[in-house]
Amino acid sequence: MTLGILEEGIRVLQIEAAAILNLVKKIDAKFVAAVEYCYACTGRIVVTGMGKSGLIGRKMSATFSSTGSPAFFLHPSEGIHGDLGMISKDDLVMAISNSGETEEILRILPSLKRLNLKMITLTGNLQSTLAKQSDVMLDVSVTEEACPLGLAPTASTTATLAMGDALAVALLQKRGFRKEDFASFHPGGALGRNLLLKVSDLMHQGEDIPKVLEDSPMKEVVLEMTAKKLGMTTVLNKKGDLVGVITDGDLRRLIRSLEQDDGTLFSRPASELMNPDPKTIASDALAAKAIQTMETHSVTSLITVDYKNKLNGIIHLHDLLKKRIA
Repeated sequence: MTLGILEEGIRVLQIEAAAILNLVKKIDAKFVAAVEYCYACTGRIVVTGMGKSGLIGRKMSATFSSTGSPAFFLHPSEGIHGDLGMISKDDLVMAISNSGETEEILRILPSLKRLNLKMITLTGNLQSTLAKQSDVMLDVSVTEEACPLGLAPTASTTATLAMGDALAVALLQKRGFRKEDFASFHPGGALGRNLLLKVSDLMHQGEDIPKVLEDSPMKEVVLEMTAKKLGMTTVLNKKGDLVGVITDGDLRRLIRSLEQDDGTLFSRPASELMNPDPKTIASDALAAKAIQTMETHSVTSLITVDYKNKLNGIIHLHDLLKKRIA
């Protein structure tokens, strides 16, 4: 029984993989024309289809929209009951029908034609009504369905989905769509966070920045670090320029030297203990860049300064982790 299940799973995947590979030879001038029509569309790509084709259409419209080509899905049955009002003369229609004779789509064709819209059809029947009524027809026919009864749309819907992805990606490339553009449409996702959030969005500023003067005694350094809770403090000269940084690691090393202390340890100036080469980052740098810089230098904080070396802010590793920046 188990062997039969495994064999069936392999058979289905082989049939569907073959259906996709067979599309390769169908990427021709018609495919180029379809992409050009989509690129030239000044409105939206209106994707329509019934049943399983409709489900594929919903995914296709979502992919177009998220890659720089505004699109929406129109249910053909709802279309004849008022939803055709969502379509404008600047839109383009992309119809999906394996048979090319889907009644619900054929019923809205006259209305679409009156708007003089360009229409692209993805179909498995090259001689169908839809194919003949289209400006561009893309052949997504398959030799067999994976369903052993030949009834449930399986290989045909897989092929259609793959062709839709091919259109979307080719269109994406033609538009010069970038990662930053994609992120702007996905601000809530990990990609959006990594490509949109900047150091300035997360850094501590103003009174939240721990800072001491270079001649401040170590007692004041400890109190400032404790109060600001960032595990470090910046060190400034009297002009307000950044001249160094002291971290909790520096303090631990200081405490270990107490055995040799002559009693003046905590009255010594910050300049004696500070690291004169603090790691900095531009405030307009991506937060993801801050993570990389911290990993490179094995530090947990970075300082931002302006072009005059004046202190702007501090970004801490915990700030980045809270926002799940990777």
